[in-house]
Amino acid sequence: MPRRSKALSGTLIAGALLCATLGAGGIAATAGAAAPGTTAPASHTAAHSGHPGGSSHAMAASMKFTAASPDDPDGDGYIPANPPVTGVTPSTQDPPHRYFHEFQANCGVTHTAPDDPIVFPQQPGKSHDHTFMGNTTTDAYSSTASLAAGGTTCKAPGDLSGYWMPTLLNDGKPVLPVGPQTIYYKAGVTDYTSVRPFPKGLRFVVGSPMQSAAEFRDHPGFVEGWECGDSYFNTEFPASCPSRADVQLNIRFQAPSCWDGTYLDTPDHKSHMAYPVVKPGTNDNVCPADHPVALPMIEFKMAFPVNGDMSRVTLASGSGHSFHYDFFNAWDDATLKALVDHCLVGGLQCDARGYDQTHPEAGAALDENYRLP
Repeated sequence: MPRRSKALSGTLIAGALLCATLGAGGIAATAGAAAPGTTAPASHTAAHSGHPGGSSHAMAASMKFTAASPDDPDGDGYIPANPPVTGVTPSTQDPPHRYFHEFQANCGVTHTAPDDPIVFPQQPGKSHDHTFMGNTTTDAYSSTASLAAGGTTCKAPGDLSGYWMPTLLNDGKPVLPVGPQTIYYKAGVTDYTSVRPFPKGLRFVVGSPMQSAAEFRDHPGFVEGWECGDSYFNTEFPASCPSRADVQLNIRFQAPSCWDGTYLDTPDHKSHMAYPVVKPGTNDNVCPADHPVALPMIEFKMAFPVNGDMSRVTLASGSGHSFHYDFFNAWDDATLKALVDHCLVGGLQCDARGYDQTHPEAGAALDENYRLP
């Protein structure tokens, strides 16, 4: 695949500036603890709600990707894989049916901050506020090397990846998920035996704060939308949720899982990834020809401790349909490979240890400390 012209990055960056205005100040928080409240500026929320076409969209279209970083020293937005994965064709094999082929990464909240090391590398405070999970050091200056040297709130110490999403606000005050959240790693293609681990340093954005309500609802990653109590498939936050201790606001959203094999990132933070497509004449999901490498499909399953009157609930990026999230892979290579091979390729429904309770005979990928044995 030929390297795209740098001139193209100025055109693509309109889609890349997903957090295009200055956000609220950072909110330090320990995992599972309530953080001091801040209110996102009205101009920030307005700029990110609704369909692209407002002033922030025009601003994004006029800006260029100029911030260099340790992973992208020339600042053109293209981070080549080293080495690239070549000679792969999308697998059309149909292995024995297994209903599950997944494992969980259970990671707690670390902090919130108006940073985004993917969209705005080296530019602290440039983004709307994000809630970070996993790696404890993630900030605007994060790189593959810095994450590898950091700590983690994930159960598996080998998962040093950064996961983040727009901060949920209730009457302007942050509402942080409590305890380890569920981040599934699944097979997104029918041939689950063809899935391979993420390359170190791969990063991407799922969804967009500038998407319309219809684009959010029709997004290929949309699973159940916003839900609470008996209310499901909501594009926006429900007007109210049952005021019970066992009721939380939930969302599930899936990421693309087919990689071009060439770039760890591109200027729009999406073009190097694609969702599987249905093979003509079948019900099989396969990777498209231009993104032939099958990787794990990440699915966020987030739970926010808020219920009752939801009229004052927003995201730092805008209304409910502006939900999106980011992923920056910094797994220990051997740990990730062990979980992918045992659980996804092996067709198991695993927990964060890589253990399937319904198939105890298969054992676990990790020991009781969630480390390689």
